[in-house]
Amino acid sequence: MRRRLAYQLPGSALMNDALRSITADLAAGAVILLDGPTGTELEQRGAEMHEGSWAAMASETHPEILLAIYEDYVRAGARIITTNTFTTNRFMLEPAGLGDRFEQLNTKALQLAHEARERTRDCGPIAIAGAMSHQMPRYQGRMNPEWIPSLAQARAAFDEMAGLLAGEGADVLLLEMMSDPDYANLAIEAARNTGLPIWVGFSVRRSDDGVLVSNARREMAIEDMFSELEIEGVDVAGVMHSSANDTGPALEALRSVWAGPTMAYPDSGFFRMPNWVFEDILPENELINFTESWVKTGTQLIGTCCGLGLKHFRALATHFAPKAAAPS
Repeated sequence: MRRRLAYQLPGSALMNDALRSITADLAAGAVILLDGPTGTELEQRGAEMHEGSWAAMASETHPEILLAIYEDYVRAGARIITTNTFTTNRFMLEPAGLGDRFEQLNTKALQLAHEARERTRDCGPIAIAGAMSHQMPRYQGRMNPEWIPSLAQARAAFDEMAGLLAGEGADVLLLEMMSDPDYANLAIEAARNTGLPIWVGFSVRRSDDGVLVSNARREMAIEDMFSELEIEGVDVAGVMHSSANDTGPALEALRSVWAGPTMAYPDSGFFRMPNWVFEDILPENELINFTESWVKTGTQLIGTCCGLGLKHFRALATHFAPKAAAPS
């Protein structure tokens, strides 16, 4: 197991007022509200999901819905806006025949985030988190080997995307659903090269025999996943896009290698390309109970992920309002 990293609060010269406020509140022990899912909330509000790239095209086809989602989360108490760029990497766009839309889709998602921040100036300073993932397309649970990029291709793609997100005004790079160390380490390196603060959310699943494993590499136990990750220089790490039942144990495993602030935003339901299946969705009171247990063990940044949209986020925000620091 990798040595547990010492941690110092970030002091990046690129940090804006919103991130300085969040950093100060973390140091004071406050609870910070992230936001909720974008893709599944777009789907819930009527945006069509693309067969090959899920929510990527919605930034262009339904900008008014995306703008409203960004704004609704902020007005409900979110301290960040996570951009609709989870599936706008080249790994997803190229196989879907949308590679020529890479710059346009990412830029549009950032522009709408800036517009939403301007419209919610009365809510205080809000950070814009440029989302990146190593998500690759799967159809009926299978991956075409031709769609798997080499590590050299992945490095170039991550460098390109991190640079674009930073250039379009992201305040922090949020690396989502990281679980394959080979690709995650390249994404972290690319994010580090921008000089922006880096937040990383790791994803886990249960194997058939009940062991917690990497979401992308089901043969890899999460202890091995964390031991192979190069997380030095990361500012916040946590568990996302994982079931609430698995999030707590995954956070515990993460803390064996990470001493900094942790975040948690679970999902509920499951994905069947190109749609999220809203079955057995976690009730709001159970979400709150799970989240309370994570906060009691030291997690300070909380939010919701796929399947747990605005209604769940509002319940979470209302519950934690007395503990959560307001933007200053």
